[in-house]
Amino acid sequence: MKIYRVGGAVRDKLLNYPCFENDWVVVGSSPEEMIKLGYQPVGNDFPVFINAETGEEYALARTERKSGVGYQSFTFHTAPNISLEDDLIRRDLTINAIAEDEDGHIIDPYGGREDLSQKVLRHVSNAFVEDPLRVLRVARFAARYHHLGFTVAPETQTLMKSIVNSGELTHLAVERVWKETDRALCEQSPDLFIQTLRDCGALAALLPEVNNLFGVAQRADYHPEIDTGIHTLMALQQAAILSDKPAIRFAVLVHDLGKGITPDHILPSHSGHEARGLPLVKAVCDRLKAPNEHRQLAMTVTEFHLLCHKARGLQPDTLLSLLKTVGALKSSTKLEDFLTCCTADAKGRTGFENRDYPSTPYLRAATKALQGIDISDIVNSGISGAEIGEQLALRQTDILQQLKDNYQL
Repeated sequence: MKIYRVGGAVRDKLLNYPCFENDWVVVGSSPEEMIKLGYQPVGNDFPVFINAETGEEYALARTERKSGVGYQSFTFHTAPNISLEDDLIRRDLTINAIAEDEDGHIIDPYGGREDLSQKVLRHVSNAFVEDPLRVLRVARFAARYHHLGFTVAPETQTLMKSIVNSGELTHLAVERVWKETDRALCEQSPDLFIQTLRDCGALAALLPEVNNLFGVAQRADYHPEIDTGIHTLMALQQAAILSDKPAIRFAVLVHDLGKGITPDHILPSHSGHEARGLPLVKAVCDRLKAPNEHRQLAMTVTEFHLLCHKARGLQPDTLLSLLKTVGALKSSTKLEDFLTCCTADAKGRTGFENRDYPSTPYLRAATKALQGIDISDIVNSGISGAEIGEQLALRQTDILQQLKDNYQL
């Protein structure tokens, strides 16, 4: 029995890139021997075992054959005579088909180190097309390593397009689509995930609402980049700079979906796109089963990002309503997440990247001023019921009017 470290841990070690997980392949063993040695089996689908001491996964070397549609439709075969090379050839990319033995020697039968050197994401074999999930995985790796100069090999792009054209993406479980999307949005260049999917046609199949933004014109005075899809990618770049929260990055990705269905006769204006976008954002969240945190922030940002941009000019009652709606008076986290998304939107425009976003300090100041209101005298005055709220609202709007009249950056 021989044990090899494989996949991402070896790849990232060779790249000198941070990695926090190990995957292992066991050659020359059997399920019975693994259990006898104290490894705990995981499920019944294929032979993966957990090391009780480390919690890491050890998989028996295996071959696989496609037996249906989708990423789960494979028949696996394990036996002590299956070689490491047999196991590695079933993997998606050459850079993920590298192994390391217990002495630190590298086993690289499919040119992974050369592709690391050349900064190329290349499929191992034509069996790549059998698993539609690999389209999303390659796009995620493009987002992960773009800043290092990695690109997708043209021949791999061709295979990705063939997967899209086969219709197999429709058979992917939404949970897996969401998992890959959420992970990709957390990478260093999440915009490259979207761009890579678009290049092979997968964006139209998986996120048609986002795909529909490309080629839609905007007013050049507000958006020198013109194209709404390009703006979305630029805003996503800014979101990645500003925050590593996946909910923020997702909200920025979908905040302008309403512009994709703006009536032609009002273009390049997009008046009302916030309201038009809400059903689309809800549809995306429903389809992908997005977590509530993502959904709530995305809906809030979609509806109120333009109002946030205009914060300095808002009347006190409108500003108070905005702060209440985004949850600013109850949660500083909700306020900051909302402001981060709106900042990314404002900066995600050609020539706007380094501009200040004055709405952020203004809304923070407004929130702080409102939190400083003492309502004890209202309560102690004998007023009760709805009148307490009415008196509080009067004080709040008065405070906000004073802020509007006297505010200085």
